[in-house]
Order: sequence, then C-alpha cells, then structure tokens
Amino acid sequence: MGLRGRIVPEDGSAKSSRFSIDVGIALISTSFFVLADFLFKFLVIGSAGTGKSCLLHQFIENKFKQDSNHTIGVEFGSRVVNVGGKTVKLQIWDTAGQERFRSVTRSYYRGAAGALLVYDITSRETYNALTNWLTDARTLASPNIVIILCGNKKDLDADREVTFLEASRFAQENELMFLETSALTGENVEEGFLKCARTILNKIDSGELDPERMGSGIQYGDASLRQLRQPRGTTTQNKQQCNC
Repeated sequence: MGLRGRIVPEDGSAKSSRFSIDVGIALISTSFFVLADFLFKFLVIGSAGTGKSCLLHQFIENKFKQDSNHTIGVEFGSRVVNVGGKTVKLQIWDTAGQERFRSVTRSYYRGAAGALLVYDITSRETYNALTNWLTDARTLASPNIVIILCGNKKDLDADREVTFLEASRFAQENELMFLETSALTGENVEEGFLKCARTILNKIDSGELDPERMGSGIQYGDASLRQLRQPRGTTTQNKQQCNC
C-alpha cells in the first residue's frame, strides 16, 4: 500500500516557484512509526521525458501511468517494503527534469539516502546529461548517497540510442549500480528501488552509514533498533576503559 501526492506551484502554473508542501509532508509521515523499522528518503532524478513519474507510479500503484505529463515541481510517493527481514518505508521524491525547475527541485536533494538516476535508452541527450545530475546529487544530497542508474524504456529496444554496455561502463566508472527498466511493463522497476534500499541497509549494518547522523536521509521507526545498532567495538572499548 502506498501514498502518492503532488507538490505544485501555489498558483497552479509552471511559472511560479512557490510551493505548498504542508499537506504533502503530513501524508508521507502518516503511520510511519507504526509500519516501519526504518524510513529512507529517496530521489528520482534525471532529464525530462525519461519516465521518472511513470517509474514512481509503477512502483507505488503497480501499473503504468497512461496520462503522464511533465512533472511541475515535485511529486512524491511512499511505500512500505520488506528488505532483508526489515520493514522499510521509502519516501520518494520525484523531481521535475526541466531546467526551469532545477533551482527549486535542488532544495529537495538535501538529506537523501538513495536515488534513482534515470535516463531514456532511446535518447542520447538524456544519457549525456547524467554527469550533471550525478554531480548535483553527490554535492547537494551527500557524497555517500546510494545511487542506482536506471536506463528506462527498455520496452523500446528497437529505438535504442544507448547500449547496455556503454551505460554499464558509465555506472562502473562512477561507482553506481545499474539496471535497465521498463515503466510500461514493470520490468526491474521494483528491483531498482529494492536494490538501492538493500544497499543502504547493508551499509548501516557495516557501520558505513550512520542513521544518527544529521542529513543521512535515514530515520529509525523502531526505538529498539537504535539501541541495538551501536557502532561495532563500542562495548569492547567501554569494557577496556572500565577500571573496576
């Protein structure tokens, strides 16, 4: 079961940069502490027309979004998933890909734990823009943000302009995970989100990511997890310092 909503300019037009967000934030946080062990903040970023909103809709609603228009401002959705035996609520912010909204949508990058970086396999222009989107994510969100590269519109393979091998090399060079997806058929859509969430959980377990750090994009839903997840070696160090 997921929640979806939209954050649009207050006057409803594409020209305004003022956004009403109070209702959206309230919806996303509803029942989080009852449902989940963790909350992860996710971004969906990339150029306009790559199918970002369709990927989000497929993941939340499990169906293709037929009447998809360019996102104005920011859309969001949330879904509770089971990852590695833990219940995780993904709070997902789908940002507009049009240049005129970049100054506004960048403000939503802060404190993101994970991101889907999306390009269209039938559009080399969207692929060529990936470096700029990646730089924004690592600069404005966190250098440690977990990112998976998604080559969307896999169902249009006959019109492909970007090969799987080329994109795979880009992902490897930039330390990204990589999948090709289809928002139309649903292929690899859920796996993209879950793979990103699984990597974040593994980094929490290894101590590489600290949910207590401000701006980590991670929150505990279960207070007992906070007590259990002490940095490795803490107990040993405490015993060594004890003079009794």
